[in-house]
This record gives sequence, C-alpha cells and structure tokens, in this order.
Amino acid sequence: MKQGRYVRIPECPQDMRLLWEQAQALDLAALPDWLQPEDVADYRFVGAIRSPDKMSADAAALIAELDDLESAGLIVDPDVTKTGPHGIYVAAPRREPIWSIGIYEGDSPVTLSPSPRVQNPVLRADDVIDVPALFVADPFVIPPFSIPDLAAATWHMFFEVLNSRSGKGEIGWATSRDGYQWQYRQIVLAEEFHLSYPHVFGADGEVYMVPESHEAGAVRLYRAIEFPTRWTFVSTLLDGGYFADASIFRRDGRWWMYVEASSPKDHDSLRFYHADRLAGPWLEHPRSPVLDGDATAARPAGRVLATANHVVRFAQNCSTAYGLDVRAYRVTQLTTTAYAEREIVGNPILYGSGSGWNARGMHHIDNVELAAGRWWACVDGWTV
Repeated sequence: MKQGRYVRIPECPQDMRLLWEQAQALDLAALPDWLQPEDVADYRFVGAIRSPDKMSADAAALIAELDDLESAGLIVDPDVTKTGPHGIYVAAPRREPIWSIGIYEGDSPVTLSPSPRVQNPVLRADDVIDVPALFVADPFVIPPFSIPDLAAATWHMFFEVLNSRSGKGEIGWATSRDGYQWQYRQIVLAEEFHLSYPHVFGADGEVYMVPESHEAGAVRLYRAIEFPTRWTFVSTLLDGGYFADASIFRRDGRWWMYVEASSPKDHDSLRFYHADRLAGPWLEHPRSPVLDGDATAARPAGRVLATANHVVRFAQNCSTAYGLDVRAYRVTQLTTTAYAEREIVGNPILYGSGSGWNARGMHHIDNVELAAGRWWACVDGWTV
C-alpha cells in the first residue's frame, strides 16, 4: 500500500482486500445515489476527505491522488474535480483462483498421493519475497542427479509467479537440499509479456527453458548463461499463432513438441511438431492436431515422461473449468508419419481434494524417479 500525502493508494489485490477488511459496512438509510439497496453488501465505505479550495496549491496534489484511487479500482464520490467532501468506497474483492505447489509421491508416475514427509503446500504466494505475488503454479524441477554438471546436492524448481502489480506471470526459482523442504529465492526471468509453464531441461551440456509465452504469439527458447539466475533468449521455435504450454521431449534421436493451440478460453486443440535439432526448424506432424475439440485432454499438464520403454503425456482437464484434474495418456505409436495414444486406466491421476490448498482442482505434474518403484512429483492445485 502506497502512502500518499492525503490517502493510502492500493497497489495490488492484497491491498484491495486489506482495504475491504478495514472498511465500514454501509447503512441502508444513507446510501450514495449511485448504489442500489440490493447491492449494498458488495460495497463498503473506506473514508471521506475534503478537497481543498481549487485555488489552493494543495488541490492539484489531492486531485491526483484521488485519480490514483479511481485507477486502482476504488470509487470516489462525487467527481474528483468538485470541491467539498469526497466519499471513498471499495467493492468486494473478486474470488480469484489461488494456486500453490505441493509434493506428491507414489510407486509409479500415475499412482501418487500427498507426500507424508511434508506439509503441503511447500510453496505459496506468501513465500515470494521480491514481487507482490497472487499465486505460484506450473512447477518444473531439475533434481541434482539429472544434469551432472550442476551442484550435486541441490534441487532446483522453476515456476510461474503471478505478479499482482503487473498482472503478468514471471518465472520464480526455489531450491531444496532434499526435494521436500523448499526455499524461495528470486524471480529469474521476466518479460514485457506474460510468462508461465517454465519447461526446463538439459541438452548437449546446456540448460534450456521453454516458458509459455502466448502473449508474444510464439514458442520461445531460452538458455541459462549463469544457471539458475540468468537466462538469454535463443530463438523462436514457433510463431504467428496462439501457443500454450509447449512440452518438449527427445525420443529416437528427434525432438517432439506438444502445444495447445486453440484459444485462451477453449483449451481443446493439441498440435504436435517435430525437429531434427532443438533450434528447429520445427515441422507440424501430419496427424496434427492429434486432438481437436476435446477440452478434457488437449492442454498439456507438465513434462512428458519419455523413457526407454514408454512415452506418457499428461493433460489437464478444462472441460467445465480451467485446471480441474490431470490425466495421463500412453503414446503407443510415434514416428514422423504416424501417431497413436491411449488413455491410462485410473484417470484422473490428480484432482481436487475438496478442502485446503487444492480444494478445487489440480493441473500440473513433473515426475522424478528416485529409485525403482519410488516416484516423486511436484504438483500444483488451486482454491479460491
């Protein structure tokens, strides 16, 4: 909350909620002219301030601050250019989805439950210390044993941080010594456009990231120049359209990419690409879109699990709301001319618990095999 010369000016949704909590309920017998009695529960009175005489040197400063209040979403009554007392009102905060990150474990990548070693969530918006965060989501992890050149005892997690001041997603970073207790560190990547879904992976001795950047109309590749805090843009892999949650993996000497490519609201078209080299050129598969008109399974939900024996992709169910649950699909045929998959028995593998941090749903998973028959995963979930 910014303290002005005359009034406090909210700078983020948390500030608006604080003003709401501190404001006074309205009296039905003394409502402002613009408010109907049936809407009285949706507004509260913050306070009143008297505008100085227009000729006063202070008038311009006060009018500017009242303008700032209106820009932040408060109601100033009457018009700020008029002298006399001004009533300041705040509307009830909207019920927003709040995402957090947890740790699950199980005996396979598709049979997981909350880890008994932690109290979930392990990361939430309150842990972010360098920007005002509304939520954290879309976790991708690099365990200490996956890339030999990295610090041998440190787990690295990258995830979306929704900056409530800018309204855009940025990429945050946290570390752990054991994969269970996590410490938030800092924002490591921010652009003029929204970023989320920071798909990180190693290739040819380098660490790369492909964050979701649909506002840029492209799938963009970044490389760590000083891992994990400094990243540089390398190249555009796809452009000229809407591309969400690109999920890249390597199989049979080729690179493959799933990406949802319908619209920010539909989440129902899964397109598929392949390339000889990570930098491209990327070619659309002749079977693409491999799904069309199916919001239960089209939008990617985390890293593709590609091992010597199988390929499993994860999808989020957005059929009736965004991010309801996570489902798994085994790829049964994969060549440059053919593609087939089948749903894994037991779907959904992640879903809302009905209470707490993931009451309403879950929409992301990143699996790590710790040992034979022992799987670890970072996941996310939401409530309101």
